[in-house]
Amino acid sequence: MILCDVARRDASIVMAELRELGIARDGSISMEPVETQLSRAAAAAGSAPEELPFGDAVVWEEVMARTSEETSLSINFVEFMMIAALIAAVGILIDSTILIVGAMVVGPEFGPIAGFCVAIVQRRGDLAARSATALAVGTAAAIAATVAWSLFFKWTGIDSDGPGDVRPFTEFISNPDFFSFFVAYLAGTAGVLSLTSAKSGALIGVLISVTTIPAIANIGVAAAYTDWAEVGGAASQLGVNLVALVLGGLARLTVQRRAYEARWKRHSSGSATER
Repeated sequence: MILCDVARRDASIVMAELRELGIARDGSISMEPVETQLSRAAAAAGSAPEELPFGDAVVWEEVMARTSEETSLSINFVEFMMIAALIAAVGILIDSTILIVGAMVVGPEFGPIAGFCVAIVQRRGDLAARSATALAVGTAAAIAATVAWSLFFKWTGIDSDGPGDVRPFTEFISNPDFFSFFVAYLAGTAGVLSLTSAKSGALIGVLISVTTIPAIANIGVAAAYTDWAEVGGAASQLGVNLVALVLGGLARLTVQRRAYEARWKRHSSGSATER
């Protein structure tokens, strides 16, 4: 077993070299982040003036591991989608902002969206298909569950009137505009930054800022109460959010990938690699 400390900005370069040696085929390679390290050599290795700052480096193997795990279609993923949509449905019925925010936090839909962006940038058709499938199945299951429970509320008289005509706190869910696109685009960018950086605390803020899950829930609620205009508005909001999230994520990932490819090109043409 060989252990070594590598600056974050060099991790993917070293991993590529090790894979070329066949170590991943004949053995295994593991990576663990070093939270605290007191070392002048480490500080110098991670902050060379001609390179990006230490925190801006992307470890692509780490990104692939995260997205591969989050894009796998599983019962847990579908259940989280359904639960989040049902929480949002109740929020729509009683016009509660708190429940809408709670549903956004519970929703796991950003994982497949991020995975789709990574797949496009790295030209991974299998990962793109897996991400799209997980999101499509999860969305369909969430809408179906919302329709079923909304019909139950309607037929039992728990909420026979459905969402009111005046919903000052939740009417934005089915009324997409420029700001819907703008916020979702920024959220997609922030989500990718959280995914690819050493710190991921911003991801919760991304989930709260986008109305993907509430739009899915609104489609189900409106369909149960045969409000087709509301269904159309919520579907439009959902489409705007998904497109903007993907565009924002792709834009940021493309910049980061180009920086890595430039660094790899300089590395592979150096005298150390030749030796």
